[in-house]
Amino acid sequence: MTTSVSPPQRDEKALILNRTSEQPPQVFLVAVLSSLRKAFLGVGLTSCVINILALTGSFFMLQVYDRVIPGRSLPTLVGLGVIAATLFLFQGVLELIRSMLLVRVGTAVDERFGDRVYGSLILLPSRMQMPGDGLQCVRDLDTVRGFLSGQGPTALFDMPWMPFYLGLCFLFHFWIGVTALAGAVLLIGLTALTEIRSRAPAKEAAKLAAERITLAEATKRNSEAVLAMGFGRFIGQRWTDLNRRYLANHVAASAVTGGLGTASKILRMMLQSGVLAVGAYLVINQQATGGIMIASSILVSRALAPVELAIGQWKGFVAARQSWARLTKLMTLMATEQREVTLPAPCKSLTVEGLHVAAPGSRNPIVRGVSFKVSAGEAVGIIGPSASGKSTLARAVTGLWLPLSGAVRLDEAMLSQWDPHELGRHLGYLPQDVSLFEGSISQNIARFDPEARSEAIIEAARAAGVYDMIVQFPEGFDTRVGEHGSALSAGQRQRVALARALYGKPFLVVLDEPNSNLDAEGEAALTQAISGVRARGGIALVIAHRPSALIAVDKVLVMGNGQMQAFGPKDEVLSKTTKPSKPAPQPVRLLIAGEETGS
Repeated sequence: MTTSVSPPQRDEKALILNRTSEQPPQVFLVAVLSSLRKAFLGVGLTSCVINILALTGSFFMLQVYDRVIPGRSLPTLVGLGVIAATLFLFQGVLELIRSMLLVRVGTAVDERFGDRVYGSLILLPSRMQMPGDGLQCVRDLDTVRGFLSGQGPTALFDMPWMPFYLGLCFLFHFWIGVTALAGAVLLIGLTALTEIRSRAPAKEAAKLAAERITLAEATKRNSEAVLAMGFGRFIGQRWTDLNRRYLANHVAASAVTGGLGTASKILRMMLQSGVLAVGAYLVINQQATGGIMIASSILVSRALAPVELAIGQWKGFVAARQSWARLTKLMTLMATEQREVTLPAPCKSLTVEGLHVAAPGSRNPIVRGVSFKVSAGEAVGIIGPSASGKSTLARAVTGLWLPLSGAVRLDEAMLSQWDPHELGRHLGYLPQDVSLFEGSISQNIARFDPEARSEAIIEAARAAGVYDMIVQFPEGFDTRVGEHGSALSAGQRQRVALARALYGKPFLVVLDEPNSNLDAEGEAALTQAISGVRARGGIALVIAHRPSALIAVDKVLVMGNGQMQAFGPKDEVLSKTTKPSKPAPQPVRLLIAGEETGS
């Protein structure tokens, strides 16, 4: 019997590098674009036919004015009308096909980048300081997909046809061509001006938008504290200032693109009228026909339409370009080597050698020179004052934070030699700040493994001493935990997360403050869980401030100021580190009015 575990969330370790392609980032980007070459070729060919069919209106007017009206031929008019209508219809169908192809291109890019972008949400926070709320890469992917699926790319495919249309204008008459060319130069100049004037405010607006989202997320996360202590107005002032700066840059960028877009539209209309005026002058001087006058006006409008469209879509183009640059950088950060050999499951020891660890993006070590070795079947309690490096050591031992120097080894193999997906199966980790995923209790315990067996889930729940608590819920293991586990109490979340850490009988189990939210019953279950890890030949590292979490450990490691102060058998280390209590002060004896009293 298997438990149905839907896979909307991915196993964290599985995605870090497993789906992070084996190719270098530049090769990967080229491969993404190369895999879409057929789609781009289809868009290009469709655009070619569309631009040829766009001549229908001009030549229809040319024939009407030069043939139908002078000859007063109604059958010719009907025939030309049927042909023109058929070509317009065909053009409309091709426009629809092109738009659908672009939607497919945008979707395909999203599909090819999606796994890497999601993997970066797991990997990069432990490797570097993430700006904003850390979700910029998701928004970047949405921006690129939205631009590729919209009207912006059509301007890029139509713009190369401008010389073709301008050439036809010169074929109609030299001065008509000169007028059209002058208008094209002016519009292209407006496009360049749009790029220059909008780049800085658009970039600043994007930065401030990320800061706004970060502040909004922090406000939501700490809403109870803000409301209870009444400092919402101060946070509100920060929001108002940030929002004012964002809106100022947004308005500036929009004003540039909007103003120049309006200018380009007016210029195009003036140019179209100017071509008509030039054509009329040529007709008056019998250097052109009325059909050429009307047809050239329509032709110039079509020739300059891509430039006008490009200016109108410039804001989206700039945003997509910035997003693509960030995604390119992301691919570089996510690049890793593929492991050709899968190491066997660890079963002997954990060795830490001369470990120096700093926070992601920093070179200032928090943990310095820590070395120790733990064998299978042992449990180590890690104690020490706040900010002594205990949690940092836990993150380094589980491979979350990379060491500045030194090594962490499982069965003498450095963690970097392991395939992350395989390594994750042998690790259990209970972080200090527990958060669960939206889903059922069984899904969270099983780490969202779609092939999880019910027996394994129940075994983990029993090992964590949480089975009886779960079955008391009306829906049992199918109980939904809510966003971040909000449907459960803090203690219940911690116990479910402990079951998740024990799922699959991992060899190394690291528990960071596992009893911070537990009652007496929960602490007893924790002690039993640590004993169970030792009994089956695993290793447990338990970070704790409360002595009750150390009942089942047999060794203690003392941290202080980022360094290991002591390591060895529990009783021996604790006896050396425990300071004798000071004797209680004796009461001061006062003599008041001949009486002895205690003060």
